[in-house]
Amino acid sequence: MRLRGRRVVPLLAVAASLFLAASPVRAEAPARTPVVFVHGFNADPGVWGGLRADFEADGYTDAELFSFGYDTHKSVNEVLSGRLAAYVEDVKRRTGASRVDLVAHSFGSLVTRWYVKFDAAGQSSVAHWVSLAGPNHGTGTAWACALWDQACRDMTPGSYVQKKLAEGDESPGAVRYATWWSHCDEVVDPDSSVPLAGALNNDAGCLDHNALLGDDTVSQGVRAFLRS
Repeated sequence: MRLRGRRVVPLLAVAASLFLAASPVRAEAPARTPVVFVHGFNADPGVWGGLRADFEADGYTDAELFSFGYDTHKSVNEVLSGRLAAYVEDVKRRTGASRVDLVAHSFGSLVTRWYVKFDAAGQSSVAHWVSLAGPNHGTGTAWACALWDQACRDMTPGSYVQKKLAEGDESPGAVRYATWWSHCDEVVDPDSSVPLAGALNNDAGCLDHNALLGDDTVSQGVRAFLRS
């Protein structure tokens, strides 16, 4: 009986080592909260080149910076927010982080706001939310393409998306919110569309709509906000 007992110990050790080898290894939590950049209408992830470089100069690694690419002609509520939700979950799984920071430009602000406000995991999955020149209360310029484009319809003042996002708290949950707007923005009209109640709203000065993406002062402000 003692001989059999001695044989059991190494067999158990082998079995345990096989189990550990087969078990999935979860990624360690990153040093910083991962950042997900969400571009605007008729754009692509390439617009974030300058801002990503600023983040990397600040110490972020490629493994902590992500750019969500999507078809900007789809609806905010029916399609895009759900795709963003799946993307955020994938980033969390890949990095081991429990939350991400969202940095959005223009139309991307509506996609990210809908996700944060209405997705079951939105508020618990986001630490900071940033909107650069977002048509958060609609923009009159969107009427120019609203007849044939769903995303343009979502951006028009008084649209279903605008009404739902304006209901109740504009900055819900424990998420920290910030916006940057320009009084020379040729796309978002009126300028007052960008700021949100409960957010840290920043006047970026006189910048074109896309210039907020490469402005040094805006970049510094965004990075400082994410550290807060």
